[in-house]
Amino acid sequence: MPRTPRTTTADVPPEDGRRAFLGGAAALAAGGVLARGGHAASSPTLLVSDPVFLEHRAEGHPERPERLTVILQALAGVPGLKRIAPRPASVEELELVHSRRHVERIRAMSESGGGAMDSDTYVTPRTFEAARHAVGALLSAVDEIAAGRARNAFCAVRPPGHHASRERAMGFCVFNQVAVAARYLQARTAWKRVLIVDFDVHHGNGTQDVFYRDDSIFYLSVHRDPFYPGTGAASERGSGTTLNLPFRHGTPPSQILAAYQAAVRGAGREFRPDFVLVSAGFDAYKDDPIGGLGYAVDDYRRLMEVVAEVAPAGRIVSALEGGYNLDALGACVVAHLGPLLP
Repeated sequence: MPRTPRTTTADVPPEDGRRAFLGGAAALAAGGVLARGGHAASSPTLLVSDPVFLEHRAEGHPERPERLTVILQALAGVPGLKRIAPRPASVEELELVHSRRHVERIRAMSESGGGAMDSDTYVTPRTFEAARHAVGALLSAVDEIAAGRARNAFCAVRPPGHHASRERAMGFCVFNQVAVAARYLQARTAWKRVLIVDFDVHHGNGTQDVFYRDDSIFYLSVHRDPFYPGTGAASERGSGTTLNLPFRHGTPPSQILAAYQAAVRGAGREFRPDFVLVSAGFDAYKDDPIGGLGYAVDDYRRLMEVVAEVAPAGRIVSALEGGYNLDALGACVVAHLGPLLP
């Protein structure tokens, strides 16, 4: 990640941003799920988010609360969504993936006022709470789907997670929410075979590392290469359930999408997942300031259409990762949700 924060202490998010967040949430709660009739009410698509995610911020950093504000504003007009608040993940749930030392390091740094985990990744006094709610958002979505109260979900969360490994926060990421959700699925439900699809422009090195020797989790990533974090070569196959699709900048998006669609269909056919988790990064958009693979807004619909094809009974939880163009981020998120909506 090329940009660093100018400060690592907490800032209170602007009040107007908080009001916009809460106002959008109220609009969704009031009218979203009812607008599409009985089918939507019986099996809605969840939107899981919370104002606590606005409280993790560092001045000048591209991973900023406004990302979430523009997403929620865009989703306020989308029918078929039911908004729920997440619960925080417990320490024991975080330890399904992360070491106690890593969890306590983040907690202690937050309680002591914040600091820098590396040149790109910051911690503030509210980061521990925000990050464990980000993990808890996915766990809440899994619980709702397991109880039959929802079909699928999008978790509008931050900080992102797919670079975080068992012992390390990096690349803007603190806890790896998708990885924890995969282990939670295996521990708490009958859905033991989990496909993780990652279309962030950066390779999800943390997720790959966690599951590299585990043939019960299939990790598939399409990403820019060479690029940060320097992992994700096609030769990295793990136990045979890791599949990387690296592409150079300037590759036609149609070529990338064709390879990706074939790979997702192949994983669905051969791995036969019980559940699909998505690391939904929107920084491969053509005008993203720190990414870019030439994608147009509607390409995010295409990325999710094939995921919806292979997800049994539509069981998908998608979680926000990257995406830093505030002018297009909301539209990209809306496009990716299209195939999930009732």
